Amino acid sequence: MSGQLKEVRNRIKSVTSTQQITKAMKMVSAAKLRRAQDSIIQMRPYAQKLQEMLSNIVSGASSGVSLPLAEERPVEKILFIPITSDRGLCGAYNSNVIKLTRQIIKEKYAAQEAKGNVTILPLGKKGYEAFLRLGYKVVDNYWTVFSDLSFDNVRNAAVYAQEAFLNKEYDKVEIVYSQFKNAATQAFVSEPYLPIPKVENAEGSKKKVDFMFEPSMETLLRDLMPKILNTQVYKAVLDANASEHGARMTAMDKASENANELLRNLKISYNRARQAAITTELTEIVSGAAALQG
Repeated sequence: MSGQLKEVRNRIKSVTSTQQITKAMKMVSAAKLRRAQDSIIQMRPYAQKLQEMLSNIVSGASSGVSLPLAEERPVEKILFIPITSDRGLCGAYNSNVIKLTRQIIKEKYAAQEAKGNVTILPLGKKGYEAFLRLGYKVVDNYWTVFSDLSFDNVRNAAVYAQEAFLNKEYDKVEIVYSQFKNAATQAFVSEPYLPIPKVENAEGSKKKVDFMFEPSMETLLRDLMPKILNTQVYKAVLDANASEHGARMTAMDKASENANELLRNLKISYNRARQAAITTELTEIVSGAAALQG
């Protein structure tokens, strides 16, 4: 019986230590989430307006204007940019991004996958490791962006995708990431990146918007288009960063609650075992006394 009591005591000690770690990680994630949330809240309206403006300009451009980054061609080679985290312990966050990427490939680009024409440019260590294990072609130069999260590092990955599209290495580029809603909610989405999507009206035709340009449209688009596309990737990375900390904070909170429940059950088991041991000892004492009197 003493061996059973010792085992339960050790388990209680282990769960208590684990709970202290999960509570500390929750507090750290909450502090990081505040900074990440402030960054994406400030960035999102700016990036969305830039993307909307770019799509409107591309949709309204005349046929004589050369827009290489908006060129639509038959899709033979695809590049996916899944954005995951560098670390785990954040629930199903990373697995959901990876799962959505694979689902899109299976549903839309099964023929290209069979030919080996699907390439992955992962941003984040977890996605890099997962797609290597799954046997995909992986661009392994940019997955460390979260070790030093800055616009310059993210821009390098965006520039690579743009140059590869211009060189016709890929016919389509998509970004898969998690949109931050709040600490407990993330929306996992896939957004077209290249070619630049056009805006459609309610009838399904391409939207025509009459803009006045100064200087010329070609000059503006040549300078602005890469910058806006870089900003789009940076916005997605900031969204993913906030989502990661929100998911980790929620996961650690649930882990702490589960530890409380486990401790409650273990303490009940310990008390029962201790009471049983006491009862056994009392029975032995009474039996021994009765034997001596007899």
